[in-house]
Amino acid sequence: MSPPVTPPAQQEIPISGAAVPGMGYYDQSISDLMRKYAIPGGAVAVLRDGKLIYARGFGYAHVENKTPVQPDALFRIASVSKPITGVAIMKLVEEGKLKLDDRVAPFIAHLAPAQGATVDPRWEQITIRQLLNHTGGWDRNKPNGGFDPMDRPAIAATAVNAPAPASAETVIRYMKGMPLDFTPGEKYVYSNFGYAILGRVIERVSGMRYEEYVRARVLQPVGANRTRSGKSRMRDALPDEVKYYLPGEPGLGMTAPMVPSVFAGEGTVPINYGGFHLEAMDASGAWVSSTVDLLRFMAGVDGRANRPDILTADLVAEMTSNGPTVCISSGCYYAAGWLVRPTQGDATWWHTGSLPGTTSILVRSYHNFSWVALFNARNPPSFGGELEAALWDALASVTSFPTHDLFSTFP
Repeated sequence: MSPPVTPPAQQEIPISGAAVPGMGYYDQSISDLMRKYAIPGGAVAVLRDGKLIYARGFGYAHVENKTPVQPDALFRIASVSKPITGVAIMKLVEEGKLKLDDRVAPFIAHLAPAQGATVDPRWEQITIRQLLNHTGGWDRNKPNGGFDPMDRPAIAATAVNAPAPASAETVIRYMKGMPLDFTPGEKYVYSNFGYAILGRVIERVSGMRYEEYVRARVLQPVGANRTRSGKSRMRDALPDEVKYYLPGEPGLGMTAPMVPSVFAGEGTVPINYGGFHLEAMDASGAWVSSTVDLLRFMAGVDGRANRPDILTADLVAEMTSNGPTVCISSGCYYAAGWLVRPTQGDATWWHTGSLPGTTSILVRSYHNFSWVALFNARNPPSFGGELEAALWDALASVTSFPTHDLFSTFP
């Protein structure tokens, strides 16, 4: 019989990667936060002036066998995938193959709705820009019937008589038979489904599969070579990918909740491994990456001179401007895959991500820093808010920054 696993809240947090003089507050605050919320493992990295100055792993990639998280461990990044899709769209604009105000309908005309379904005529109004900034016309939050289409793989497949679990294409066909919730452009409502459509636009325009195009035109040019589309099942995990945990799993509390698998014949599964169809979420939330790769990505699109950008300055500006207001108090808005807050003549861009078993955040600050944090659990919603504050506080605690660049130490 195996010995019981000590809950993360009760154990010391191992830290991997080189300690960075003057940045010990990061080590302490991240460890404290992980203990408070019983987060098994995570990784944090910081960029300054285009240099990777901090990259450390915390806790366990696999609690059961005490495998520590390495600084460049691979994690699901959930909705931090959206900036990657946004940049891919901007690359197509740069290549002259697409305009942000192009109508979407012609790019998905081959995806027919269910037989006999009536298509809302407002589909013809939806633009690429509206999908990027979540004003396309779907409201998952509406009372009495709001839903996220990406959470309905079985229903979507049945509706259009397609194989289950539903692919992104099948979900689009299903949704073409549903009325829009509002006129496109009328308001902002966060939509994973809109990004699923963008993935298909990228495929139609480029003639390549979504992952293939993004890796060739966005990720590989910035050196983010280990980033891949993730898979739903544990058996399909990538080498060096962490294991994902739920609050109720052994070692983390009670018995983990089980849900029906989206894959036929597989019975019940933990929701983080087969309870949702990650493959259909490729463009909205399925990338698997490391903190190091994500800062390579950020350094290649941040509009700063320290490292060459893969987009023109005009397109970087376009990507981060002209979005619907999201934060009334601070004036932040959602642009083409980024939340943006104008600050002191510059701007902070960021995105967060969340899935069962995953918490992520990627930030480009207004004062020449960027940082990323990835974790293999999603505990109470307050964890995300405290994490954001802890990362800002940790940066403010540093009085003298290192001049080294750790990028060369990671493949």
